[in-house]
Amino acid sequence: MKGKILVTGGTGYIGSHTIVDLLQHGFEVVSADNQSRSNAGMLDGIEKITGTRIKNYKVDLCNFDETRAIFEDNNNITGVIHFAAYKAVGESVENPLLYFHNNLGSLINVLKCMEEFDIPHFVFSSSCTVYGNPDHIPVVEETPRKQAESPYGLTKQMGEQMIEAFAATNSRCKSVLLRYFNPAGAHPSALLGELPVDKPQNLTPVITQTAAGKIAQLTVFGTDYPTRDGSCIRDFIHVCDLAHAHTLAIKFLIENADASKCEVFNIGSGDGISVLESIRAFEESTGIKLNYKLGERRPGDVIAIFANNDKARKLLGWIPQYSLNDIMSSAWKWEQYMQTQPLHLDLRTYRLN
Repeated sequence: MKGKILVTGGTGYIGSHTIVDLLQHGFEVVSADNQSRSNAGMLDGIEKITGTRIKNYKVDLCNFDETRAIFEDNNNITGVIHFAAYKAVGESVENPLLYFHNNLGSLINVLKCMEEFDIPHFVFSSSCTVYGNPDHIPVVEETPRKQAESPYGLTKQMGEQMIEAFAATNSRCKSVLLRYFNPAGAHPSALLGELPVDKPQNLTPVITQTAAGKIAQLTVFGTDYPTRDGSCIRDFIHVCDLAHAHTLAIKFLIENADASKCEVFNIGSGDGISVLESIRAFEESTGIKLNYKLGERRPGDVIAIFANNDKARKLLGWIPQYSLNDIMSSAWKWEQYMQTQPLHLDLRTYRLN
């Protein structure tokens, strides 16, 4: 084994895929997830893919004593990958205090434990939302952090600043901030994928649930933006490519003693794809026509953003392997698999039994 990694939010969408990638590259993993917005069934998917049953601590990371108990129980943690956060832009606009409490409170507790237990490596799940509406695209790591368009984006900006301050005063711990763009798709096995607990907020599961008839009609939020077709432009990155970036980030910290105290990497495909182009890509890759309508803009949405990923390619050796069509076809394969599983169909409690 190359070391033990604590993955917070390990039964979530990106966390579960990252655990698979870590295991496949020789790391030992423990998870911490209270499953308020994820599902224990993801542990089954991880086990089926890797043959390893991961231990998950079902704790609230906003509770310091519960968080500290994880570190006490695992005295050989090499590093922490921190995913545990709420992520719905629209919900954050409606309930900002919920996001400040959860996203920042959990981060503070994890960093306090890392300092107390002398954990040397930390990878933070950040976001391209820290760039706000950038003046120039593609964005590079040096692109200024502009005013966030949502409380969710603000928690990522504040989280980055907290980690930078922590890194400056902690003599041992080094950190990587991964600013990733729009995770989408599912594991090729169809045993892991995005499983929204409530009505989905991200585009790809809305597309697949519309195709499956769970959502009657998809709404394109805004068609009058200053883009090539009037809809927002995003950088879609396959979740398996994104997961591998976290493994490479941990390896980078372990293998590079001279790395700076806090490195930042953009993790995106480098291609800007509009919402309408994404819909067409799904239709082309699956042969299914979607029922969608054109609607008004949605508060909190950035107009257009995509990545320059040169730094990640050069220093991490990270190269995306999956195309947009791969994203859409794998997401649809996951949705079809989910239709064979026992579900509560009420979207307010959409989860595996």
